Amino acid sequence: MDKELQKIKEVLSQDYSEEMVASLTEYIGSHPDSEEAHFLLGNAYRKNEQWGDALNAYQRAIEINPDSPAQLAYKSIIEVLDFYNKDMFNQ
Repeated sequence: MDKELQKIKEVLSQDYSEEMVASLTEYIGSHPDSEEAHFLLGNAYRKNEQWGDALNAYQRAIEINPDSPAQLAYKSIIEVLDFYNKDMFNQ
């Protein structure tokens, strides 16, 4: 892992702000095949409850590395969204 991604990862452990999403997005712009960066971006989106963006980031990580930990994260979001009872809000 390069130093730039390591620094982003350290800050990300405490800060899931839009600024961190922007930093990861910028990093990915110059390192599009970084499975770990896509995974971290998915985590940042997930923490901000941006489910679709999180799924997209995880999916890209999985495309780069089918054995990525993004597999588990992707499946867990799908399970949560499948559990969501939409009829509860139609009463």
